Amino acid sequence: MDALITWLEARLADNSIFTLQTLGYYGEGLVTTVQLVFLSLIIGLVLAVPLAIGRGSKHRWVSLPIFLYCYVFRGTPLLVQLYLIYYGVVFVEGIQETWLWVILEEPFVPALIAFTLNTAAYTTEIFRGAIKSTDRGEIEAARAYGMSKGLMIRRIVLPSAFRRALPAYGNEVIFMLHASAIASVVTIMDLTGAARFVYARFYAPFDAFLFVAAIYLCLTFAILYLFRYLEKRLLAHLKPSSG
Repeated sequence: MDALITWLEARLADNSIFTLQTLGYYGEGLVTTVQLVFLSLIIGLVLAVPLAIGRGSKHRWVSLPIFLYCYVFRGTPLLVQLYLIYYGVVFVEGIQETWLWVILEEPFVPALIAFTLNTAAYTTEIFRGAIKSTDRGEIEAARAYGMSKGLMIRRIVLPSAFRRALPAYGNEVIFMLHASAIASVVTIMDLTGAARFVYARFYAPFDAFLFVAAIYLCLTFAILYLFRYLEKRLLAHLKPSSG
């Protein structure tokens, strides 16, 4: 580690902008961005699965509230949602006197809530469409084996729907990565926040933001590679056989 630091110091000795200190800001921003995106996607995915099942329910008292939730969060900008949650939580009566305020006063938590609710709404619709397009033959075969509705959903419907939803969900993951750039507006030191700090300190917008754009580009390519690999493995049975 010491040898790496020494090598970096030698390489950056003549660079007035990209020093070990500024690279440290970018490193801190990278960790924050990855944490925010990863946690929001995981929690949003966990919420989206039961919501997608409920969205397809024949009971309107179940499907209608989920529809309204998805409609609102998909129909309004994520930035507005972030502002409402970050600034609006202060106006909840009595919350500053509860233990919740210790958690919510940190900007990371309201941002995580906003990102989670937003991605859960989109993922719910993605999975609802995938569940709705389940082949009727698979359903009839499960019923013929005597599976209960819950067992059929767990073993037949959801695995099949997940494979079909994978390409669309990959796009949602990339969208959330790019949307995370707005987190800096609520004082979170993410990648964009680090770039804004470097710009404000050195007045070098091209250097600061082109560097962070390159980091986002590398992350996007990594996500694309991961989902291409998953699609190749999980959707291999859909490829036409040669010969």
